[in-house]
Amino acid sequence: MPKIVIDGKDFEVEENLSIIQACEVSGVEIPRFCYHEKLSVAGNCRMCLVDIEDARGMSPKPVASCAMQVSDGLKIHTKTQRVKKAREGVMEFLLINHPLDCPICDQGGECDLQDQSVAYGLGGSRYEQNKRSVENKDMGPFIKTEMNRCIHCTRCVRFSTEVSGSDEIGAIGRGRDMEITTYLDIAVKSELSGNVIDLCPVGALTSKPYAFSARPWELKQTESIDVMDAIGSNIRIDTKGNKVMRVLPRNNDEVNEEWISDKTRFFWDGLSLQRIDKPYLRENGKLRQVSWNKAIDVASEKLLNTNPEKIASITGDLVSIESIYSIKKLMDSIKSPNTECRQDGSKINGGREKWLFNSKLSGIDESDGCLLIGTNPRIEAALINSRIIRKSKENNYSIGLLGDKSELNYNYDYLGDDPSIIYDLIDNNNPFCEKLSEMNKPLMIIGQGALKGDEGEDYLNLCIELANNYNFLKNDWNGFNVLHTAASRPGAMEIGFLPGERGKDLDQIIDGYKKGDISTLFLLGADEIEISEKTDCFVIYQGHHGDKGANIADLILPSPSFNEQNGLFINTEGRIQESIRATFPIGEAKEDWEIISLISKKMGLENIDNSFEDLRSSLFHSFPHLADIDMCLSGEKLPKKIERKDIKQHVFKNSLNNFWLSNSITRSSRLMCERNNISVKTIEGD
Repeated sequence: MPKIVIDGKDFEVEENLSIIQACEVSGVEIPRFCYHEKLSVAGNCRMCLVDIEDARGMSPKPVASCAMQVSDGLKIHTKTQRVKKAREGVMEFLLINHPLDCPICDQGGECDLQDQSVAYGLGGSRYEQNKRSVENKDMGPFIKTEMNRCIHCTRCVRFSTEVSGSDEIGAIGRGRDMEITTYLDIAVKSELSGNVIDLCPVGALTSKPYAFSARPWELKQTESIDVMDAIGSNIRIDTKGNKVMRVLPRNNDEVNEEWISDKTRFFWDGLSLQRIDKPYLRENGKLRQVSWNKAIDVASEKLLNTNPEKIASITGDLVSIESIYSIKKLMDSIKSPNTECRQDGSKINGGREKWLFNSKLSGIDESDGCLLIGTNPRIEAALINSRIIRKSKENNYSIGLLGDKSELNYNYDYLGDDPSIIYDLIDNNNPFCEKLSEMNKPLMIIGQGALKGDEGEDYLNLCIELANNYNFLKNDWNGFNVLHTAASRPGAMEIGFLPGERGKDLDQIIDGYKKGDISTLFLLGADEIEISEKTDCFVIYQGHHGDKGANIADLILPSPSFNEQNGLFINTEGRIQESIRATFPIGEAKEDWEIISLISKKMGLENIDNSFEDLRSSLFHSFPHLADIDMCLSGEKLPKKIERKDIKQHVFKNSLNNFWLSNSITRSSRLMCERNNISVKTIEGD
């Protein structure tokens, strides 16, 4: 490891670090604007200039610390008079054209330019000519532009190319005429576009929905996780009073690094729209408001007076493990086997090794090839797709796609959309097999779209056979991955909220609902089931938005959204994470566990939880491993031999038809609807 000297102090650092990275790990602050550790080095701003001294003596001029690697014996000076003068000069140039509108800038209080001008600025300007003026750009409903403030750091340009893979943002002109703009002046369409707001070190790119609504010091910050997909991105929810004002990413290199999707960033306005805040009961075909006592009486009476074989429960995609566990206890108490968490109809089952992202999300960075089966990661898991984009730029990194042909922002070998092609891959009768054979650590990512239908489980077994035929499964590597799209699914499967002995699965429950074999249906936040017509079946819906589930309900029980109650979730890689309450429930809504506890008490059942702490204790008693927050669950070894069954009738089905309107919260969001309309117009225009 190289030994270096920084400002007279000895340090030992890792090899291949740049000077700015070495200073950072050594606790020495170096100012920067263009440098970002997740992006390529541009060396534009020159704010990170330092003096260096090696065997040849002092460098003739300051060097950009972001663009030079450390070497053994290097002496770095960050506080010399020459460095101080250089930084003051750079700051003076940056402020030549920057408007003095800090009091009305949304970046105020969080602005790198503000902070560094105070710390490293000269305190005056010798520039007396007119400032330049740049026309603002329309980047869509999410990004607000004030291009007069731009300092040409090009972070947004590099992000667009290297992380989102869309190449939608670029630079035109040179010198003072340089401008950051979008391709053909059209709106940015990437699912990750909002991250440029965080990357911008000045107020040139800010959040359009958040504009002029609050100052950072007015906001309460709550560290939580995202449930818009199954990645479990680490987020920070900023609230003012009882209203969510914005959602920002938290850094976690194992999960989302420091990025989040636009759906995660901008869903928040849907939290306060089309909400259910009071209990309702359907009488004479119309819903009318009732008291909680009446609602609990009706629910308990229906559950008590119905044959358990004719009672079914389905849980939704945004429900915490505690909520699912509480309704599982209720269904077990009344001995109803008809429990289901797979409301998209997928047939995943068995040990967790068969339905987890076994390589972990960070394992994508270790892989040397990828096979996608029945998935579109760009809309199912935009951040996973971003990791694949980064790997796709490496030499000899091959990607194959078996499924619907989609624009994924990287090149791949298209194998076809016929599921039976997997037989050719297993038997080494496909041109892509040669590339698979050359891979030492390949990834297989199987989407939920490949696992729907009666033959979904058989198809998963074929994927396991394929994994055994190549290097997907080795002693030091497990590249067999199932990609979930629902935040609650892995947690529900972990605690066994699946059909019991002689229990009905989703298709059978829906068929029973239509034919009268199911008399009482309890929907816990289930809004994605394909039921539109009303039957004689009594439907209890417990949730927070007036969406698909509420439309067919006979009894509606208002509960909080995920940000209004604490709860555990397991993401697609098996990581246990906790969602923390950021705001309080609205109206008369009660927490999920409390509603089910009241129903259980009214029914005279035993083993009732009187508090959330009691519920958690019971959960941890039954599943002790769930108490290890931020730990990743792992499964057993996948079987080497599985009986091969015919899947010729199997077809791939889309697991996510619309990225922007994928759940009840986003469908209620004006921002998501506006962004979806842009996508629809683009498709129609094409």
